[in-house]
This record gives sequence, structure tokens and C-alpha cells, in this order.
Amino acid sequence: MKEKEYYKLVRDNIPDIIKGEKCTPIYRELYDDEYIDYLLDKDAEELEELRDAPSLVAIKDELADKFEILLTIARYYGFNLEDIIEEADIKRNKNGGFEKRLLLEKVIEEENNR
Repeated sequence: MKEKEYYKLVRDNIPDIIKGEKCTPIYRELYDDEYIDYLLDKDAEELEELRDAPSLVAIKDELADKFEILLTIARYYGFNLEDIIEEADIKRNKNGGFEKRLLLEKVIEEENNR
């Protein structure tokens, strides 16, 4: 018998998928205080997988995972997709988006501003 430890948040159907592969998943439901921590860890994991994605198909797959995590985090805090889109629109209208690919290297403060 071989065991492999994960200790990471997985999608809801993963235990059933593992059982279908004739393996035994050991899992538990997270408490609220640890759930958000594991969600944020999962988000960081998905970001790394997005960075390493070798193709457009893989990029799309990782973006879908990141999107699912974003929705779950939003719901955890009581927001829905429309709330997040509305806030993104407000910020885009005020500060712009990221389409211009601007890298702020430094700011030189004028003498009069001190």
C-alpha cells in the first residue's frame, strides 16, 4: 500500500474521482478560519501553474481554475460575480486597466510637494 500526502484544497468532486480510481481519499471539511487560508494558498498555487503553462490550452485551463478560486473567495466574503465586476469597472474607470503595459519605475517628488 502506497500513501501520498497533499494537505491542499481540492474541488468538491475530487474524492469521488479518487474513489473511482480504486483509491481511498482521506479528507475532511475545513473550518471557516482555515478555509480562507487554504483558498488563498490554492490561488497562489494556481498562479504558479498559470506562469508555467506551456500552451494556450493550458493557459485557458489555469485561468478557469483561477476564476473558480476568485468566485469562491468572493462568495466566502458575501460577494457575487456582479459585485466583483462592478468594483472592477469602478476601479478601471478611475485608474485605468492594464492594457498599456505600464511599468512604474520610480517617482521623483518635486520640491514644492514636500
